[in-house]
Amino acid sequence: MDKRVGTITLGVHDLTRARRFYEEGLGWTRDGGESDIAFYQCNGFVFGLYEWPAFAKHAGLPGAAAPGFRGSALGYCTRTRAEVDAVVASAEKAGATITVRPRDAFWGGYNAYLTDPDGHLWEIAWNPHLVITERGEHLIKRS
Repeated sequence: MDKRVGTITLGVHDLTRARRFYEEGLGWTRDGGESDIAFYQCNGFVFGLYEWPAFAKHAGLPGAAAPGFRGSALGYCTRTRAEVDAVVASAEKAGATITVRPRDAFWGGYNAYLTDPDGHLWEIAWNPHLVITERGEHLIKRS
């Protein structure tokens, strides 16, 4: 496995307010997303904003106030679907708690969620909407 973090996602309580901050306050341009999530292409990784309750549910956590849920997740993006299964299996053997087993995701990819031994949330995902370069940069595919 490569050492890389391809996505950082923050849970937000008001997506409109959060988008205003990142887009008007920091001058970022939204590069993707739906009504409850926004993605921004950064220098080699993707930054996401996800409505907090939907984020907790998608990560298999029992509500927005789930113990230990900090409203954020680091993302390990893989180049293949099969690699998701391999990463999850390795992480589980090393002490991870699996909150969502590998599955087909509603957004067209394949993902799982797990927490490290200290409760930090990770999404392990194969995303057909991303390109991972040889250098490990994560780029949103342009239509």
